[in-house]
Amino acid sequence: MAKISCVLSVLLLLSPACGAPPRVQLPPAARNELRPVSAFSAIPDERERSSALFLEASRVLLHPRCANCHPNGDVPLQGMDGRLHDPPVTRGPEDRGVVGMECSGCHQDRNLEHARVPGAPNWHLAPLEMAWVGKTPRHICDQMKDPKRNGGKSMAQLIEHNAHDELVGWGWSPGHDREPAPGTQQQFGALIAAWADAGAECPAEGRRP
Repeated sequence: MAKISCVLSVLLLLSPACGAPPRVQLPPAARNELRPVSAFSAIPDERERSSALFLEASRVLLHPRCANCHPNGDVPLQGMDGRLHDPPVTRGPEDRGVVGMECSGCHQDRNLEHARVPGAPNWHLAPLEMAWVGKTPRHICDQMKDPKRNGGKSMAQLIEHNAHDELVGWGWSPGHDREPAPGTQQQFGALIAAWADAGAECPAEGRRP
């Protein structure tokens, strides 16, 4: 009877005691930290490891320092609560504002500490097809892999962009009293590279970091 019960449990996917491997528990990470790539080596299945690496990277992608420049609309966002940009601006035809209200009119290539105005080289909004606000890690992962929705980048270019782009790097040096993205750009770039090396798998819909 016990054997039959176990077989039924397997068929119904109800009982990990009948041989289903338990999900690996990753070490905890503080809000301002990222788990290192080495922490994911405990996940034996490559596809599962790849999706777990992306979920960790999504803690950066969904952080306001990044998401505020990837709005689902034509207005950049500000602050940890994602409020609309003040003064009112709009993305314009090239994601750099409209005539007379270009991003570069206020945002320079560095933070202006006394004026409390953030800045970095090539300051601009992400294209609308790269909107992340309100999207799930699965959706963002699919976007990042699609050249039609990632600025025409190859996987190698994506890795380089995330690891070394100066505007991306601003997320960890936002100036004034702004909360930086978790970890460091080096750690984030390593997670993206490891995700790609393991097959660039996307997490299942509904999974959150």
